Amino acid sequence: MTPRKAPAQILPADYAVVHVAAFQALERGDATEHQQKVALAWLIEQAAGYYDISFSPESDRLTSFAEGRRFVGSQVVKLLRIDRSKMEKE
Repeated sequence: MTPRKAPAQILPADYAVVHVAAFQALERGDATEHQQKVALAWLIEQAAGYYDISFSPESDRLTSFAEGRRFVGSQVVKLLRIDRSKMEKE
C-alpha cells in the first residue's frame, strides 16, 4: 500500500537555516536589515503563500484553507503598503 501524500495546501512551508536564524534574531530584537527582509519575505511568500493561487480543484476545503493562509499574507502586505501619513493626520 502506498502512503497517502498530504495536499500541498496543508503542508508546512519549507524553510532553511537562514529563515530560522532570521526569525530568531527578529524575536531577540537584533535582526540585521537583511534578516528582517528575509523573515518578512518568507512569511509573505512561503508561509502565507500570498502570491500563490489558492484554488484547489480537489476540494473546496483545501481552497478555504489556502485562502486562510493567504489572508494572513494580505494583512501583512496591507500594513506594508498603507500611507501612514494619512493615518497620522486623523
